[in-house]
Amino acid sequence: MKFVARVLPLALLCASFVGCSKKTETTAEGSSAATPAASGPIKLGFLVKQPEEPWFQYEWRGADKAGKQYDFEVIKAGVKDGEAVLAQMDNLAVAGAQGFVICTPDVRLGPQIINRAKQKNLKVVTVDDQFVKSDGKFMTEVPYVGMSASRIGHSAGAAVFAEMKKRNWPVEDTAACIVTFEELDTARERTDNAITALKEAGFPADHIFKTPQKTSDVNGSFDATNILLTQKPGVKRWLVCGMNDSAVMGAVRALEGRGFNAETVIGIGINGTDCQDELRKSKPTGFFGSMLVSAPSEGYITAELLYKWVKDGTPPPLDTRTEGILITRENFEQVLKKEGINP
Repeated sequence: MKFVARVLPLALLCASFVGCSKKTETTAEGSSAATPAASGPIKLGFLVKQPEEPWFQYEWRGADKAGKQYDFEVIKAGVKDGEAVLAQMDNLAVAGAQGFVICTPDVRLGPQIINRAKQKNLKVVTVDDQFVKSDGKFMTEVPYVGMSASRIGHSAGAAVFAEMKKRNWPVEDTAACIVTFEELDTARERTDNAITALKEAGFPADHIFKTPQKTSDVNGSFDATNILLTQKPGVKRWLVCGMNDSAVMGAVRALEGRGFNAETVIGIGINGTDCQDELRKSKPTGFFGSMLVSAPSEGYITAELLYKWVKDGTPPPLDTRTEGILITRENFEQVLKKEGINP
């Protein structure tokens, strides 16, 4: 069977906050029948790999909003490794939960998670990171909600080029720093498509430079960017893209150490949740903006889809993708308030 991904614009995704959801003719494997209603309120789990991160806390906030609207309980827990995932699944079953949403700490745990879920009669919806089989292929039979990595990466690349043109920067002394993390498919999709957008816009390919992170954090990006800057000392202005906000912030910090600033750097991240303090700084930095994906909306829609699957037997779409919206110093407070991220 061939599965086709749905791509939802951010505005459409946010419309789910009023509780509208459509049925799909494509069903998850083994899930065509409704689950009999348990006594008392429905209980659903929401497991995330990094509970301390703002992104996942906002997803939980969205799930709680769905729980209040539909009158179901959300059981939230952090799962930092495979052992914790299996333990929490057991806990959910004991607590009477009928399913859970998960952002897994390791996508390769997918088959093991699904096997245990079947044993415990738990329905599963994945969010952010899609399960992977032992052969490296995605588990397309498991419902998944996440951002469109290719589209959001393309948008970031197009946005840095548009800002460069707005500033009338000469191409001759401008280069693009693309901080990569090739080990993660989603990260590679974002940065590859940022490069594609730059090329499509007419930015010269020989002015685009990849620099790989050894670790997927600010420090990893800082180190990677410093290596590139040592190799390219003649560049006067830089465009910066990466897999997320942290990648771009690390690059901006490295550029600042070489004398670059908001007048000579245009960096656009992805996520929009980890860069708010950067955008609030009284003095602008080279971090120009971010492609915001609404974590509360993703938390809400996954919880809503799982609830309707459990209560009504309505299987979720197998692949739902969201897009981003550019936030900058000028508009981010208004946008975040509207999204419920910074009320």
